[in-house]
Amino acid sequence: VKTIAALPKSNKEGALTALRESINTTSKTSTTTFLLKMNFKVGAEKMAAAIAESVDPRTSDKGAVETLKQLILDGVAAKGAATPGTTIQFDCSDEGVKVSVDGTEIGSAPGLCQAFCDVFLDKDGVSPALRDSIVEHSCEKVVASKSASSNSGDERLESTEKEKRVQK
Repeated sequence: VKTIAALPKSNKEGALTALRESINTTSKTSTTTFLLKMNFKVGAEKMAAAIAESVDPRTSDKGAVETLKQLILDGVAAKGAATPGTTIQFDCSDEGVKVSVDGTEIGSAPGLCQAFCDVFLDKDGVSPALRDSIVEHSCEKVVASKSASSNSGDERLESTEKEKRVQK
């Protein structure tokens, strides 16, 4: 299994493909969250339509896309508009995409996990800056080996044992 941390930053498409495959593989056991924090005011209808239009070409389940659009519309319309500071959270899992606005869960759209993630992570993603940031902060990470971390634990144990012997 490829991990994004082990890939070079120069392999952006490979890293993003590995991340998308990982999300698809682990969506049964974990959740991938996208958090949008608004910097300017956007009306509920415009916000809901923009996100739905981005998800629509990535899935054949048009009913689920309409559900997602309605959830966003309901959540944002409850406060009038998505104003600066508004947070819209999308929790993607095998069950679908759960939508929350300012911490209040609105509901879930079934079966859209991969399509929603692809809005941000595929080659046609809506935010190239986000894709670049993911690669910049996730690739070429050095992971401490298990033996290195267990050695430091052994050294601490040995040091503690010596201290006990000295105190006796």
